[in-house]
Amino acid sequence: MQKSNPIWRPFTNMKASPEPLKVLRGQGIWLEMEDESRIMDLISSWWVNLHGHSHPEIADAIYEQAKTLEHVIFAGYTHEPAEKLTKLLLSELPENQSRIFFTDNGSTAVEVALKMSYQYWKNQGINNKTKFLAFEGAYHGDTFGAMSAGSRSVFTNTFEELFFEVDYLDYPAIKDNIDIETAENEVLNKLQKLVSDSDQYAALIIEPLVQGAGGMNMCRAEFLQKLEVILRSNNVLLIYDEVMTGFGRTGDWFAARASETSPDIICMSKGITGGFMPLAVTSTNDKVYEAFYDNDSFKTLYHGHSYTANPLGCAAAVASFHLTKKAEPIFRSFSNRYREFIESLNELSGLRNIRNTGTILALDIVTNKEDGYLNPIADSIKKETYQSGMLIRPLGNTVYLMPPYCITDDELNFAFEKLLTILKKVVA
Repeated sequence: MQKSNPIWRPFTNMKASPEPLKVLRGQGIWLEMEDESRIMDLISSWWVNLHGHSHPEIADAIYEQAKTLEHVIFAGYTHEPAEKLTKLLLSELPENQSRIFFTDNGSTAVEVALKMSYQYWKNQGINNKTKFLAFEGAYHGDTFGAMSAGSRSVFTNTFEELFFEVDYLDYPAIKDNIDIETAENEVLNKLQKLVSDSDQYAALIIEPLVQGAGGMNMCRAEFLQKLEVILRSNNVLLIYDEVMTGFGRTGDWFAARASETSPDIICMSKGITGGFMPLAVTSTNDKVYEAFYDNDSFKTLYHGHSYTANPLGCAAAVASFHLTKKAEPIFRSFSNRYREFIESLNELSGLRNIRNTGTILALDIVTNKEDGYLNPIADSIKKETYQSGMLIRPLGNTVYLMPPYCITDDELNFAFEKLLTILKKVVA
């Protein structure tokens, strides 16, 4: 029971959950616990930690920046860390991206993208584009716009009557015994019909290549390419939620680059500071920006946060960017490190949909309960992996790995060995 604990924790049934495990410090892939045990962080602490805990280069960057300027209002003022970061981000984003809007976290980066895409049409006197397109299984955050665009689920059902209108498409995930081209064509045909029959759609939002919280569902680059063509031909903006997929996770800097596509708007957060500071950005192209570039004050994007472009966060992000640049050979070849482990997993009959994109490996455990986030096997896996020295947080019956890029081959092989032992026990 946690009734006496005053901290209300995220995504937690406070009455039914055990007391939280206290972490004293982190170094590289390892977390040191209160009882002096060590566990390997194999999910990058909710996908944010790219380079390992307490990385000295990012820590030093924050320290040096704190001695100069800790924060300043970003409306009417600017500073070097934000300007540096903007230039660096644009150097790795798709060529059509030209503008950076700063926010605080992934959910608000999505809020900005949705507001941007809606107001883009309004600013041009086009008032009927009031609907959005999104995907089943999507998770875009927990603020109201982000929840509206997300799939209806345990995360959002309570608030459904407050959401704006969204039409959903199936996410053509690569799965065992599925003809993926047929599945993709069914989705694309439905999309074509929707946008042909109605001119009310402002934008479509998608988690490109990998859906995160929805179960690490993975789609093909070819699907994204065809999706883009349909939207371009029918005057609908394309938003990529790269909050999780950005900064090397899919084997390239961004899923947009990995798929050779050019969305109108891209949302980024999580790995942007290497896991040190809250920060997010929403990037866009000149086409969208120019709809706001007007003497008419009513065409202004009236969105902002007290800590917009916080200099400490920007300094951390600049340092993380340079580390990510050095780590490029690692995240580009990470799939090779999973190959033998995947072969071992394929020998277990109780698993299905073993899949990999870039640094992300996922699998589904077959159970006699409903698939999804509330599948009770997650608690068993969390307990077993912790006792074996690993931090793994399954999405229901979906188990995944997304380690920091600093993980050594020995550490990764240790994790493979321990996880394989646990999975054999669970599916036996």
